[in-house]
Amino acid sequence: MRCAGIGLLLGAVVLIAPAMSPAQPLFSSTQDPVAGERLFAAKGCADCHAVNGVGGKVGPDLARTARPRTFFDLAAALWNHTPKMAERMRQAGIARARLDGRETGDLVAYLYTLNYFDRAGNATAGRRVFSDKHCAQCHAIAGKGGGIGPDLGTLGAYASPIAIAAAMWNHGPRMTTAMSARGITRPTFDGSQLLDLIAYLKSASARPKRTELYVLPGSASNGRLLFADKRCVVCHPITRRGDEEAPDLVEGQAQRSLTQFAAAMWNKAPAMLRAMEARQISPPTFRPDEMADIVAYLYSVRYFRSSGRPREGVLVAVNKGCLDCHGLYGEKGKSASDLDRARGVDTPAGALAALWNHSFVDDPRPERERRPWPTLRADEMSDLMAYLRSIARGR
Repeated sequence: MRCAGIGLLLGAVVLIAPAMSPAQPLFSSTQDPVAGERLFAAKGCADCHAVNGVGGKVGPDLARTARPRTFFDLAAALWNHTPKMAERMRQAGIARARLDGRETGDLVAYLYTLNYFDRAGNATAGRRVFSDKHCAQCHAIAGKGGGIGPDLGTLGAYASPIAIAAAMWNHGPRMTTAMSARGITRPTFDGSQLLDLIAYLKSASARPKRTELYVLPGSASNGRLLFADKRCVVCHPITRRGDEEAPDLVEGQAQRSLTQFAAAMWNKAPAMLRAMEARQISPPTFRPDEMADIVAYLYSVRYFRSSGRPREGVLVAVNKGCLDCHGLYGEKGKSASDLDRARGVDTPAGALAALWNHSFVDDPRPERERRPWPTLRADEMSDLMAYLRSIARGR
């Protein structure tokens, strides 16, 4: 069974740009959301869980649940629900799949990016948005409408939300001046309005003739450099908490979908331009691939925002009962292997794979001696993984 996820959506959100190369993976060479989608089906996840209505009905639809905000949120949720998942799988006769570090990284990357992409918009509703927002007073569609701005029915690049974000930002000041001269109130977009507008523009556009190249999900490493080079970092903090004037984009914007990001860029543009003028910063322009890279960077920073504290991880291991069974350096009387001999836990994904696979092992102690399954908060999971990694590095 194949779930309707990133692999399909990558083909739906493309940019027409002849001089552009394909994007790099969102996270790193060791974490691939597209490979994670394939694993989601191959490892049997789709037998129990649906994604946007496609897949099993035993567990929740993972695209319609509250999104974990970091890798460690997702890791903690996976661990905490393991007993329930194991029981459901046992009842259904489904064999539990084991994971290695690479597979775990890919799978988590896929689950993390489920809301990176958007569902298809409604072209009929988008046509109403085009009219209600007075776009037609400046822009034509297939030669019908205003002639002040470009004919949007001839621009294949507008099929991509990330190209929309770049174009609306780059041309925003000029558009605002033109609207002001004609007494048109500058519109804002909320809900699905921009998504529907994009669907309308795509439906009304001629089929593009140029080569289609993906610009999504973008290169986080390039985005980090661009975030500094374009001076975004002057107003928007990454390592400190933002304020109303300059919000922390990692906390506020990074969990938005691409179209929501584009709408936010447009809606907040006047305030951002005023802030840049006050700081004597020239407004930067963005190519669509640069915008995609910056969005990828914001996602990736949030992904591993909490690095964990090994010393606190020791306390987690003690308080959650890990050391009831596991020794550290060959202590006698322990029913499970020593933690210092754990393999493959030198990365967060590897540590999560080890925890997942470890949950397969039956507790050999009598029922009366067993603790209830310990649950972990995201910060506790982060600390515990940091502790396991510190042990691995110390070998």
